[in-house]
Amino acid sequence: MSRRELRLMRAKDTTIGVLLVNMGSPDAPTPGALRRYLREFLWDPRVVEAPRFRWWLVLNLFILTTRPRRSAKLFQRIWTEEGSPLLAISRRLQSAVARNVARDLGGGVEVVLGMRYGRPSIGKALDFLRRAGCSHLVCLPLYPQYSGTTTGSAFDAVVDELKTWRRVPELRTIHDYCDDPGYIDALAASVRDLWAREGEAEKLLVSFHGIPESYSKAGDPYLQQCRRTTEGLRVALGLAEDRCPIAFQSRFGRDLWIGPATDDIVRQFAESGVESLDVICPGFAADCLETLDEIGREERARFLQRGGRRFRLIPCLNDDEAHAEFLSRLIALHVRDRKNNTKK
Repeated sequence: MSRRELRLMRAKDTTIGVLLVNMGSPDAPTPGALRRYLREFLWDPRVVEAPRFRWWLVLNLFILTTRPRRSAKLFQRIWTEEGSPLLAISRRLQSAVARNVARDLGGGVEVVLGMRYGRPSIGKALDFLRRAGCSHLVCLPLYPQYSGTTTGSAFDAVVDELKTWRRVPELRTIHDYCDDPGYIDALAASVRDLWAREGEAEKLLVSFHGIPESYSKAGDPYLQQCRRTTEGLRVALGLAEDRCPIAFQSRFGRDLWIGPATDDIVRQFAESGVESLDVICPGFAADCLETLDEIGREERARFLQRGGRRFRLIPCLNDDEAHAEFLSRLIALHVRDRKNNTKK
């Protein structure tokens, strides 16, 4: 076999798949759709670490009989003509990343989107790559900070699906990008753009989704990585810690969660005389219920009702071009070596 024939055979056998993973959303803002979504989400042992039988009883006899109706009302407030904001934004981001990857790396790379819970599923996304002849897979969860509850769970789902493949592809996983300079620069630029247009706020609160304190004590690096993101943002913007504090939102259940709590900090700011507050949520790649409603509606109301005068939610990086460019460069680091090897 000639060297040219060998190169052609390798080229046909080296389709590289890039799987972007996000959390997911219900199919509709209805109690039935929320019940299906919450059952899948809350039954994940990475999300709720509790004895399975006892948790099954709590989940099915209590939570799924009451929470879907309440959650449906929340989703109805943020639902758009495109459906769930998280899903619509994630799809646009996937398209932008795919264009950039094609521009930078040429052919032989497929970029797809899979949701950890709901649709499009990780299984469906991986099946597309399998049928495309994927022999090498890069998995990039859209969670800047690693937690077993998010990134770890995404990897579980990918590996479970690959167990069913006759030919398992070479797998590379991107665990986090919590303090990557490109990510920090994009966050800082989003703050600067707002401040250039509308003026600075007295305080910039950096709010992340929380996790139970027991998970952190067991070795989950999420808390430390959130702190690294916050410190990187402070340095980029030239802000002191007292002007740019960190907090954690979205507590659930009776367990102790990492803190301080976002709602406590917002209340303290308002009651201490702070008149203007901006909130940024760097743990979310795309705006969703936790940013648009929990921060943009609930925390806004809390701040204004207690004496604050101006509250702004800084949008997530979403499908902004700087975000898509950064993710494309991150992917290229893991893809370029593989593509170069196939040309030898």
